[in-house]
Amino acid sequence: MSDTTLALLPLILLGVAFLGYCFYDLSRHEVRYLPKWAWALICVISIPLGGIVYLLVGRGHR
Repeated sequence: MSDTTLALLPLILLGVAFLGYCFYDLSRHEVRYLPKWAWALICVISIPLGGIVYLLVGRGHR
């Protein structure tokens, strides 16, 4: 592996873990404004911004 790849590996792992958390949360809770599949797509397309928007705006009230 190149030095650049090794330097980015922690960020990649953090992004994958955050995406996993968003998917877990999507599967367990109600959502607002969009269907769950749309929120999942937004989270995948725009890591980490999509997940942050989902957690702030899209997650239903608890």
